[in-house]
Amino acid sequence: MNPLRQDLFGALPHQGPAIVALGGGHGLSASLQALRHLSEQLTAIVTVADDGGSSGRLREELGVLPPGDLRMALSALCDDDAWGRTWSDVLQHRFTSDGEMNGHAVGNLLIVALWQLNQDPVAGLDLVGRLLNADGRVLPMASVPLEIEADVEYDRGGHRELVTVRGQSKVAVAPGRVVQVRLTPHDPPASTEAVKAIEEADWVILGPGSWFTSVLVHLLVPDLAAALERTAARRCITLNISNQDVETSGFTSADHLSVIRQHAPKMRIDAVLADPVAVEDVDALREEARKMGARLLLRQVRMADGSPRHDPLRLAAAYRDVFDGIEGDVT
Repeated sequence: MNPLRQDLFGALPHQGPAIVALGGGHGLSASLQALRHLSEQLTAIVTVADDGGSSGRLREELGVLPPGDLRMALSALCDDDAWGRTWSDVLQHRFTSDGEMNGHAVGNLLIVALWQLNQDPVAGLDLVGRLLNADGRVLPMASVPLEIEADVEYDRGGHRELVTVRGQSKVAVAPGRVVQVRLTPHDPPASTEAVKAIEEADWVILGPGSWFTSVLVHLLVPDLAAALERTAARRCITLNISNQDVETSGFTSADHLSVIRQHAPKMRIDAVLADPVAVEDVDALREEARKMGARLLLRQVRMADGSPRHDPLRLAAAYRDVFDGIEGDVT
């Protein structure tokens, strides 16, 4: 066990609670780095809609799931020792060249190679996890690559215009207000292992991350959405440190919850975790949380230097309060 983890949080109970974290990219990486301190029973369920960069090129050329977000989740689960840090750096390393290898991440190539050898995406990811001695398991949310399509509202000099934007990489930077998102295919097959993990979890964590393209997108996979509604697990929404993402431009913290509630009105939420600096109106956020059946916990979880990044140890302490049912605001 990491000595720092033990010093700060005490000895872990046997394995800890079964925790499932949903998301993608840097947001999911942040939650996983924190949750590693609280449990050894971690499962990351990762979006597979990325179509940009190295992932997009491999997806287009080889017809595979985009590996980038899966790679980042595996890297986040590497232990904080010499072995873990080394393999985390290897996974994240990108080649720099004047040729076709430029920009490819080593981890993406490793994952795709194992997929081709195994013909089973989950088995390939499990093998990478064993190589890394990862503190958990990483699963794709669907068994086929997905495409995100969004209706984006633009202000054209006072005139509102609705434009359809296709592709995660384009939706994420579209300089308008995202109104609605859809997936292609519209009824994608969920990863059976992901559904089982949700059904058997003690806690499910949604967010932080790009709200439409990394968090909400999980609710658009019917089997995943159904599992999230029926599971006996408790559910926590983690809001972002900053509300400055382009795809949620103009959204308040309460708006983020409202979007989730609109897409999954039957899904009960038990806790909402937010950093007080990122909350514009605490009363509005608390009321929106109440509509979802959740209690609101305000905790300082950003880096001490004030940068808009989660501090893994602060976030771990906040999650511990969530799991222990601790109430109250910290401002």
